[in-house]
Amino acid sequence: MPKPPEAIEQFKQKYPDVSKAFAQLAAECHKSGPLDEKSRRLVKLALAVGAGLEGATHSAVRHALELGVSQEELVHVAVLGITTLGWPSAMRALTWIGDSKPRD
Repeated sequence: MPKPPEAIEQFKQKYPDVSKAFAQLAAECHKSGPLDEKSRRLVKLALAVGAGLEGATHSAVRHALELGVSQEELVHVAVLGITTLGWPSAMRALTWIGDSKPRD
């Protein structure tokens, strides 16, 4: 499973209270509605892809993989983006999703 970037680990060490508050906010957001965890992880990926955020996409992929979401399901999110975001954005997303592909 891909690990978080070193910069995130360094931030957590330097600013533990901010990191803890952010994690608490994330937990509250996740439990605030009716979506199951898998759906939430796929939505988070789609939001990151749609916003063009590489780091957030990598994070969303890591969390989804930890949950057991398949590589095919992650790729499907990018493919669905072709008609909404455009070909270049979808190809960018496929590249970012592939960056976090589990290694043998």
